[in-house]
Amino acid sequence: MAYTVAHLDEIEEVTDGREPWRPVRHHFGITAFGINAWTARNAGDRIINEHDEAEDEDQQEELYLVQRGRATFELDGERVDAPAGTFVLARPGVKRTAFAEEPGTTIIAIGGTPGQAYEVSGWEIWGPLHLLYQAGNYAEAADRGLELVEAHPEYSALLYNVACCESLAGRTEDAIEHLRLAIERSEQGRSLAARDSDFDPIRNEPAFKELVG
Repeated sequence: MAYTVAHLDEIEEVTDGREPWRPVRHHFGITAFGINAWTARNAGDRIINEHDEAEDEDQQEELYLVQRGRATFELDGERVDAPAGTFVLARPGVKRTAFAEEPGTTIIAIGGTPGQAYEVSGWEIWGPLHLLYQAGNYAEAADRGLELVEAHPEYSALLYNVACCESLAGRTEDAIEHLRLAIERSEQGRSLAARDSDFDPIRNEPAFKELVG
């Protein structure tokens, strides 16, 4: 089908334990760019988790649109009023977060890396399992992650995160194999793994050294 239509509220909301969001890109199967939506239930709620893109491999530019309600952005410590209809562009090095000034405030976020084709990773699907990871339930997170991999084998981030959890759960051979598959899908996984502390338990394994360098 050449087109798809959905109301924002028809897209299921998910959470990783921080700010719930609606995975717009995944819902539509978009592969050209990243786009998601965050909605605050109450005034004062944080909508956008505080972060910057400077340390990420992809160094994304992010464009935010306040679709409804009113938000306050904090950009490198500077507060910016953003009523409905406001666009906010944040370059990779800018520390950013946003808070709702009205219940139901919704922000649309669109991201991409300058000069590069967009690479779908599937981080949105892994999000709900981040709660298990944070709780130290690494084996369960890995098992449930493998179910997601079976349903979405094209997503490199799913395999990478499963490998992280397997490493922490003591599943050395499985971790190395799934990291290898993640790197086959996205070379970015190699450089990430080289400095990711989740792989410290297997960092001295010859197979890991051969894979990551």
